[in-house]
Formats: sequence, C-alpha cells, structure tokens
Amino acid sequence: MRIPANPKPPVVDKAFLLELELDREQGNGCRQVFVDDFIAGLPRRVDRLRLALSTADTAGALAAARALKVSSQMVGAERLAGLMLDLEEELRGPAYEAETIRLPKLAVVFYTPVNRCAMRTADHLQAAPFAAVS
Repeated sequence: MRIPANPKPPVVDKAFLLELELDREQGNGCRQVFVDDFIAGLPRRVDRLRLALSTADTAGALAAARALKVSSQMVGAERLAGLMLDLEEELRGPAYEAETIRLPKLAVVFYTPVNRCAMRTADHLQAAPFAAVS
C-alpha cells in the first residue's frame, strides 16, 4: 500500500470550509447545494464501492473509487480523496492472487476506514468551519 506524504490530511480542507461559510453568510447557495448533493450521495457512492469490491468487479471498483475521489476533491474532502487514491493504486497494482480473492480482501481492508471517513466528512461539511481543522 502507498504511504502518503502527509499521513493524516485534514478531513476537509479548511479553505473550502471558510469559503462555504462565507457563501452561507452572503446568501449564495450554489456551493451549499453542491455540498448537500455530495452528502446525500455519499452513502450510495460508498455502497457502490463496497459492492464492486465484494463481488470482485475490478472495473466497477475502479469507477466507484474514481467517482468518490473526484467528488471528494470537489468539496475539499482531502482525507477521503486520499483513501480513494490509495485504493486506486491497490486496484491498479500487480495482482498476486485471483481478483475473486484480492478484491474482497480490499473490501475488508478499506470499507471501515472509508465508511468512517465518509461520515466524518459529512459531519465536517455540515458543521461550522472552525470545528473542522483536523
């Protein structure tokens, strides 16, 4: 597994949270609508990833990881995007065992951290910006 340069990136980028709070204060709801859509779709995206991994669907797992990574990056969810980058690298790496064995193992390794991180990300995006600095 890849060792990230910053082993513990912030759950959500502080600059994004400050911009989100500024938008809220100014009554500009565009960014908030995007965040709300991200939060609403998060359980579905995580479940799609879990299903693809547990059924050994390599193409589906890559697509699900990429979609979750990109949408996370768009809302400043750095830690979740980093987890998806790690997973993408694992999926693209050399397979030393059959996909039907390897992908379910990746599901076991990644599901709990991804699910926890997704919940923390949603909490941070819904909270005040100064509560989300870690």
